[in-house]
Amino acid sequence: MRRLAAIVFRSFLQGLLILSPIVITAYVIYTILDSVDRLVPGVPRGTGFVIIISAVTIIGYLGTRFFVGRILFDGFDYVMEHIPGIKYIYSSIKDVIDSFVGDKKRFNKPVWVCTNHNPEVWRIGFMTQADMAYLGMNGKIAVYLPHSYAISGYVIVVDSKNVKPVTRMNAGEAMKFAVSGGITSNEEEKHHHHEKLQFKQQP
Repeated sequence: MRRLAAIVFRSFLQGLLILSPIVITAYVIYTILDSVDRLVPGVPRGTGFVIIISAVTIIGYLGTRFFVGRILFDGFDYVMEHIPGIKYIYSSIKDVIDSFVGDKKRFNKPVWVCTNHNPEVWRIGFMTQADMAYLGMNGKIAVYLPHSYAISGYVIVVDSKNVKPVTRMNAGEAMKFAVSGGITSNEEEKHHHHEKLQFKQQP
């Protein structure tokens, strides 16, 4: 009886492990879609989402493809960045968004940072400033270190000799590696490395 109960309990936990990511992902997607849909009141369900997505797409197209559109959006951008008080909020939000998805993405240079020498400890991050001399810090660079299982992080300023580029992961893979706490990695690279080890062990 105890063995049967143990099997049922383990199976239940295994079911939770299988279903939890699927359910949580579906719930997050549904919440986002529903929130966007509610931005346009008084329309049939689902129509608001289509309207919002279409409007955003059209604005993006006009702002990048047409000269007049670029002038209008650049003018609006200039005004927002020169309104006292509002400019700090607007500029900060714009810089953060541009860092991830804009044309001036800043988190595109993954690096390894030696944060401790004895014992030696390396952390993965993204170089955001290659030269801090303009702040009177010659030979130093700024690196953003993302937190694991979070969307936050912090910036450190270190000597350039303590930083080396990540060569076996692109920016997206490096971010996944950092945010997942090092659990995810380049599976193809791991497989290739495993094959090399097996080849060396052959007589």
